[in-house]
Amino acid sequence: MASVFHIATRLLKGHGDPHGEEEAHVLSAIERGAPISRDAADESDLRSTFGDRLADRVAAIGGSWGFIIAFTGVLLGWMLLNSDVLAHFGLAFDPYPYIFLNLMLSTLAAIQAPVIMMSQNRQSEKDRLAARLDYETNLRAEIDILALHAKLDTDVIERLAALEAKIDALARTAPSA
Repeated sequence: MASVFHIATRLLKGHGDPHGEEEAHVLSAIERGAPISRDAADESDLRSTFGDRLADRVAAIGGSWGFIIAFTGVLLGWMLLNSDVLAHFGLAFDPYPYIFLNLMLSTLAAIQAPVIMMSQNRQSEKDRLAARLDYETNLRAEIDILALHAKLDTDVIERLAALEAKIDALARTAPSA
């Protein structure tokens, strides 16, 4: 009977590159008898750099309702402080039309947009990694199913051969009519 490793090797030679990274990982796991499934989030976290984690954190904070509400509060406070409170004493450092506030908002947008894009790029890398790990798991399952089919086929052929041998033996020992 063919082993799972031989069935896998035969399957991979017939379909695509048997030396691809995913296929090599699956064959190696089959040969060792090790499980193949891994968590994409854990794998991604292991590969992430400090900048990757920082971009994810900034995107998570900058894209939250808490940030939007707090930022709106800061903007309203800025405008109220410079229009009414400090202007009443002649101390407004950024009077209407809030040129300094506009500069700060533009700077924030100029910094925040690329950081959010970096986080989105990282998310697509996570999605690609998850797809690759899913492919490995599916390939392993397909190979295991093929190995089971091969084993069942072998068992059925052996049983049929045994039954044929018994029938032949019965036919030889049965009296002729």
